[in-house]
Amino acid sequence: MTVYFIGAGPGAPDLITVRGLKLIERCPVCLYAGSLVPEEIVKAAPEGALVRDTAPMHLDEIIAEMKTAHEAGQDVARVHSGDPAIYGAVAEQMRRLDALGIDYEVVPGVPAFAGAAARLATELTLPEIAQTVIITRTGMKASSMPEFEQLEILGQSRATLAIHLSIRNLDYVRRALEPFYGADCPVVIAYRATWPDELYIRTTLEGMKEEVRAHKITRTALILVGKVFGEVSFRDSDLYNADYSHVLRNVGKKKAKAKAV
Repeated sequence: MTVYFIGAGPGAPDLITVRGLKLIERCPVCLYAGSLVPEEIVKAAPEGALVRDTAPMHLDEIIAEMKTAHEAGQDVARVHSGDPAIYGAVAEQMRRLDALGIDYEVVPGVPAFAGAAARLATELTLPEIAQTVIITRTGMKASSMPEFEQLEILGQSRATLAIHLSIRNLDYVRRALEPFYGADCPVVIAYRATWPDELYIRTTLEGMKEEVRAHKITRTALILVGKVFGEVSFRDSDLYNADYSHVLRNVGKKKAKAKAV
């Protein structure tokens, strides 16, 4: 028996991986985070499967379901939104399973920031503009942020930022980032990225709070910050540069060969 921690992707049902979907289709127990996982995905569970929404359940209750399945020799599809490695709260579940001697595996999924970037048709890393993406959040009601991961520190990088779980903390986000990015830095508020009711608001650090208030967004939104979301000029990368050599395209040898011919 194995518990499979499956990333369901950012919202669109067809963005789950083939591996993840096949596991849901065969596992007799499916425990899913109903507030963020589309119901269409868990409808793929086999006929007669136990399918439970864990949104109203606490950790002990979730682990109890896994333990019951273990005793019955039944595999469990534990379905989380996005990718389990990012704010998935799976580490605490795996720690409990380790203590119980229950096997588990992790199946990755498409994270929300990748889904949003795809819908925006935006590359998060542009030559000489941004080569780093920082995935972070701010401290609010949940656990506090580590001392050296405050936005005032991360913002010094001027990297592309994907800020989770912070849509109600926009005053702090602006205050922390404005000295490094500027008030006019492009911001995209991605609400329920890839869901049928998705919404993308293009704004700035200065204007984002007013825009979010106007659209009455209070949850399930990602704050994307960085110059890559604006109108910027950037040079072509060297990856496909005709004069750039790499292990699969040795320009020097090809030129020498052409001269020899």
